Amino acid sequence: MEEKLRKLKDILRQMKSVVVAYSGGVDSSFLLQVAKDTLKENVLAVTAVSLTYPARELEEAKKIAKMLRVKHILIETGELENPQFASNSPERCYFCKNELFSKLKKLAKENNIEQVIDGSNADDVKDLRPGMRAAKELGIRSPLQEAKLTKKEIRTLSKKSGLVTWNKPSFACLSSRFPYGTKINKEDLARVSKAEDFLKNLGILQVRVRHYNDTVRIETLPEDMPKFFESKIRQRILREFKKLGYTYITVDLEGYRTGSMNEVLKIK
Repeated sequence: MEEKLRKLKDILRQMKSVVVAYSGGVDSSFLLQVAKDTLKENVLAVTAVSLTYPARELEEAKKIAKMLRVKHILIETGELENPQFASNSPERCYFCKNELFSKLKKLAKENNIEQVIDGSNADDVKDLRPGMRAAKELGIRSPLQEAKLTKKEIRTLSKKSGLVTWNKPSFACLSSRFPYGTKINKEDLARVSKAEDFLKNLGILQVRVRHYNDTVRIETLPEDMPKFFESKIRQRILREFKKLGYTYITVDLEGYRTGSMNEVLKIK
């Protein structure tokens, strides 16, 4: 693991200056910290603001960037305006990342910065990630992946370095809550965001609210499942979710797992 960290620093040193696609999550926060330690002032963190990115996450990203004393700017992305994104095919992430990375490349050029990098890690190659294809096409590099650092190793190294995100629950943009073929719109994104915020405020931190029109399938960790069956909490969840317009509220017994919407694609 320490050897991988040394390799990561060597990779960053060779880049000389970087724009970091920064979400405030475990991976991009660790990458930003190491980039700052390695390249000092030659680092620019950029966070995309859109309806697919909850306000809670944005505020955390801003706090962490300030804590790391990194120059941090926000840009707006309008992926919902792209019919190829909003139609929600299995290629959805490609169109989102293509827009984001194109804007980051332009920013890098305007600021005379050598390279745009993102926080993809070594585990990400195991799942369907069309966004990685967009990154490759546009010359975006993924130093954590190049150094072969896994999510578990990134958490361990983050904890060792005192980074507050070391145990932060995994997060993916809200568009991943919709089954392929279900059109994504701002109203339903807002419903999902409010539903997840409500559950997180109840202390259920690792959670996904998968949206199926009038039905939701809630994924959470096995140890958190009993909370859904405590009478008072159950009634509160039912009231809130029905207020949001859901008729049927279900808990997935298989629990939280990344990329569950890809299961229908039967990836081998």
